[in-house]
Amino acid sequence: MKQNNKEKRVSGILEFEDNLLLPALYGEHNLFLSRIENEFGCELNGKGNLLSLEGPEEACSLTRDVLLSLYQRLEAGQEVTIDDVDGAIRLVSMLDSPTSKKARPRENFSADENVIRTRKATIAPRSINQAKYIDALRTKNMTFGLGPAGTGKTFLAVAMAVSFLLEGKVERIILSRPAVEAGEKLGFLPGDLKEKVDPYLRPLYDALGQMISMEQTEKRLERGEIEVAPLAFMRGRTLSDAFVILDEAQNTTPMQMKMFLTRFGQNCHMVVCGDSSQVDLPDGNISGLKDALDTLKNIKDISFIQFDADDVVRHKLVGKIVKAYDNKESRKS
Repeated sequence: MKQNNKEKRVSGILEFEDNLLLPALYGEHNLFLSRIENEFGCELNGKGNLLSLEGPEEACSLTRDVLLSLYQRLEAGQEVTIDDVDGAIRLVSMLDSPTSKKARPRENFSADENVIRTRKATIAPRSINQAKYIDALRTKNMTFGLGPAGTGKTFLAVAMAVSFLLEGKVERIILSRPAVEAGEKLGFLPGDLKEKVDPYLRPLYDALGQMISMEQTEKRLERGEIEVAPLAFMRGRTLSDAFVILDEAQNTTPMQMKMFLTRFGQNCHMVVCGDSSQVDLPDGNISGLKDALDTLKNIKDISFIQFDADDVVRHKLVGKIVKAYDNKESRKS
């Protein structure tokens, strides 16, 4: 973040009650403090349970907010990683940006709001849109998560599904993707059915493994509490008492999307995740995701959360790549 050289410089002290949490807050060899210093330009120096801040007023204010939000995570028994640090920096920067379309008053936001808790992880939003998405997942029966890769659309949906299952709010989780690369015709692939579809569903298994152990995942798969299946297997079913997620929805046809959405049953929570810029359908085929957005946009009971490059929570380079492609497409139109 570039600072105005004429901006008022200030100094201050942060005092932390629990010294034992400070190594985790500062990071190995003060890595986390260095990351925050480099981002905002506020100098940090720790001594005992005191941390001094010195620099431009806005930089110190942002730095203070990041450090306090991370300290709150540690007080709640959560770990802090470099990704959490980057997420806190991103979130605080968005909240304070006067030009950001995502900005909202800081007093209406808590770093701990919309936290998802599972057995292996506690997941907090790392952007404003992630916070809105988590809220929609928790409160709406049907949610569309839209936008580029790396924004957490599927990961957060799976986390919420696991949370609902563990809390007894649903009886099962159903995860689905269109096997578009195989044209939904899997017969020519080697192996049994599970071996045929696994390559298309592996990202969903991986997300589950981060929420509950792989051993628990396998047991719940055997008991039918978790089902992972290609989209074609949804036909003719009514999905009740379930948290249902359709991933890579941009690769459905309009008929497939209609078929999926009309499986909706009692106590069903349905999430559709996709990126309209990454359609792999044969040329000339209309994306079921694009068609659904146009068809359903006026239904108030459905939540549509649009992510963009600023919400990418992978490496910063991914966000820059997404922005570059977006700019290229905007120049064409």
